[in-house]
Amino acid sequence: MIDKLVHQHRILGIDPGTLFMGWAILDSEGQKVKIVDFDFLDVHKLEDQYARLQQEFFFLQKLIDDYHPTELAIETQFVDKNPQTMIKIVHAQGVAIAAALSRDLPINEYSPMKIKMAITGNGHSTKQQVASMLQRFLHIQDDKMPKKLDATDALAIAYCHFLQLGLPITGEGTAKDWTTYAKRKGLTDKGLTTPNARLLAALATANKKK
Repeated sequence: MIDKLVHQHRILGIDPGTLFMGWAILDSEGQKVKIVDFDFLDVHKLEDQYARLQQEFFFLQKLIDDYHPTELAIETQFVDKNPQTMIKIVHAQGVAIAAALSRDLPINEYSPMKIKMAITGNGHSTKQQVASMLQRFLHIQDDKMPKKLDATDALAIAYCHFLQLGLPITGEGTAKDWTTYAKRKGLTDKGLTTPNARLLAALATANKKK
């Protein structure tokens, strides 16, 4: 039996960075989602890296206080050939997590590949491809698209978390991902190549069985 309770969430998505930090707020109610706001914080003019981290920390605390999200979704497991770059990104991740913890916000971590898979169905897609898919999914007008991809990256992280919240309960338990669920429902041979398409088809199938 499908749970008919509607769960409301306000998701704060964070794309951690040392010079630019993307952020996004999504509201979800059941399988409906809408953008509340999204943008990026520019700290690149601050020369001291610790001053940048401090500004990010205080900015996130204020963002949480202003928007009252119910949970944080953040990109982690960043890999770069330059060890110094990795260290700086990890610092930014830690600051974002610390800000969320200071406000008792539940934390959800997603790898870059998982985020890209959730949005485009391809774990190696480009930032531009992710932004283009989000614009279609969320009906974002051209003039509302941000100048920096850090903002759409944060939106992708929040949307990825939204999709995870919507993973259905099946007779075999909660599916670990939409690919697994699609296979169980026999949706894989119907040309449904993206998680979003599988989501809509799976929901339609489930509604018919109510």
